[in-house]
Amino acid sequence: MCKGLAALPHSCLERAKEIKIKLGILLQKPDSAVDLVIPYNEKPEKPAKIQKPSADEALQWRDSLDKVLQNSYGLASFKSFLKSEFSEENLEFWIACEDYKKIKSPAKMAEKAKEIYEEFIQTEAPKEVNIDHFTKDVTMKNLMEPSLNSFDMAQKRIHALMEKDSLPRFVRSEFYQELVK
Repeated sequence: MCKGLAALPHSCLERAKEIKIKLGILLQKPDSAVDLVIPYNEKPEKPAKIQKPSADEALQWRDSLDKVLQNSYGLASFKSFLKSEFSEENLEFWIACEDYKKIKSPAKMAEKAKEIYEEFIQTEAPKEVNIDHFTKDVTMKNLMEPSLNSFDMAQKRIHALMEKDSLPRFVRSEFYQELVK
């Protein structure tokens, strides 16, 4: 920066003044309160009410991950449980794959496939799921020409992992136990 102040006092002072002016501009208050108004909808959309399942319905979740995933309350409960264990990436990947299968446009499909790959599949991804190298390789090859089936193998592996590992832990959880009382 400004080394040797004696040698360059003029340029350092000018630089300091520029910085002070720029900071002053950034710290200025808005001219009116209108600048501070954040627009919002007058009638915010209410989230859909999720109906709590009967104890009998919740009891069926013990036997099938699909029954949990197909029930909006079950899905929300399962997701909350996984978040409490810091292990929600598998469910998030499964949901991302389900959403991916609904895409019609090839361009949007390619874009979403890249996002899913970067978020869940690639090595050291932010939410990397635990799949074997063979499944990872097949998925990467499928993404050369994205289709609705590009993530099928990986999604099935993660589904099996959740069914074998996460579902039994969920069923033993206090929250689930309260539902089936």
